[in-house]
Amino acid sequence: MKTLGDVAIGQSGTIVKLHGDGVLRRHLMDLGLIKGTQFKVVKVAPLGDPIEITVRGYELSIRKEEAAIVEVL
Repeated sequence: MKTLGDVAIGQSGTIVKLHGDGVLRRHLMDLGLIKGTQFKVVKVAPLGDPIEITVRGYELSIRKEEAAIVEVL
């Protein structure tokens, strides 16, 4: 399983599934990370946290723990 945290800077992909449950999963869905959504990794902080992506026309920064539950293609 490839996660959002595994995608290199400059690469694009598609969200396949959000794993996990509860508040964190719902929060990511509210931010626009739902199945079938296209994204592009723009930046990664020097220590790897957070990750900045472009999704649905805006820039979004998420933590590594959040990126770990987002399965991508």
